[in-house]
Amino acid sequence: MYIAILSRGPQLYSTQSLFRAALRRKHKVRVIDHMRCEMAIEDNQPVLTYMGGKFPKLDAVIPRIGSSVNFYGCSIVRHLEQMNYYCAVSSNAIIQSRDKLRSLQLLASQGIGIPNTLYPHDTQDPYELITRLGGPPVVIKLLEGTHGAGVVLAESMNAAVSIMEAFNRMKQRYILQEYIAEAKGADVRLLVVDGEVVAAMKRRAKPGDFRSNLHRGGSAIHVVPTSKEIETALKATEILGLKVAGVDLLESEKGPLLLEVNPSPGLEGIEKTTRVDIAGKIIEYLERAVEEKQQRVQQQTI
Repeated sequence: MYIAILSRGPQLYSTQSLFRAALRRKHKVRVIDHMRCEMAIEDNQPVLTYMGGKFPKLDAVIPRIGSSVNFYGCSIVRHLEQMNYYCAVSSNAIIQSRDKLRSLQLLASQGIGIPNTLYPHDTQDPYELITRLGGPPVVIKLLEGTHGAGVVLAESMNAAVSIMEAFNRMKQRYILQEYIAEAKGADVRLLVVDGEVVAAMKRRAKPGDFRSNLHRGGSAIHVVPTSKEIETALKATEILGLKVAGVDLLESEKGPLLLEVNPSPGLEGIEKTTRVDIAGKIIEYLERAVEEKQQRVQQQTI
C-alpha cells in the first residue's frame, strides 16, 4: 500500500512510530503536512494540491490532526474522503469527539457514565452552579484544551468563582464537572483500534497536581482493563464512529466514568509503558480496511 500520515510534526514520536511500522510491513509511506495542502473544487470535483504540486495517489491516510488546527485539518480529511481516499479516522468522527460538550452529550444519551457536568454561560449564578455539583472542589475545563492544558481543579468556592469569571471575561467556553475524589488523581487510558482494546495503562498525577497526563509529569503503569472498562471504551468509540482512539476513564464508586475520547492519541507513553506495538496494530487495521474496500469495488464491477 501507499500510505500518507497527515502530521505537522514529522519527528514526533507518534508520527515516527507509524512511519516505521508501515515500512516494516513493506508499505510505501510519507508524511504530509496538512496545513500545506490546498483544497479546490473544479468542474464539480474535489481537487487537492500539496506544496503547489499534485497530491499523491494513495491507498490510505492516517490523520494526526492537532486540536489547534482542527477546523482546517478536518476539512482536508473531508476533502480526501470525497476523493475516495480511505482515512483511518473519519472527519466527522474527529470533529464530533473534539467537541467535548457534544461528545459528552452523545455518550451520556447512550448510557455511557460520565461525571456530572454543567455547561454554564455568563448570565448564570456561579455559586448556584457549583452548589449543584455538590460544592467544591470542582473541575473546570476549557472545551478546546488538550494534554491537560485548560483543566483546573478549584478547591474552594471563591477559587472556582474567580476562574469562571476570568473565563467568562475572556469569552472562553468551558464546562464544570464534579471532582471524583476516589480516583485519587489517576485515570485509565485505553487504546482502541478497529473495535478492539489493544493496550491500557493507568496514569497517575505527579504530587501536587490532579491531572494525570504524562505531558504534565504524570507516571504510568501497564494494567489489564476490567470487562466494564473495555465495554465502556468500545461502546464510546462506536458511538463516536472512531476506528482509532484513546479513551480516558476514571475509576469511581459508580463504575468507570468517561473523561474524554481522543481521536489522535499520542503513542509514546502507552507504547513505552505497555510494550505493545500499537502503531503496528493501526497499520494492520488499515490493511484489512483497504482490502475490504477493494473487494467491495470489485464486486460492484462484476
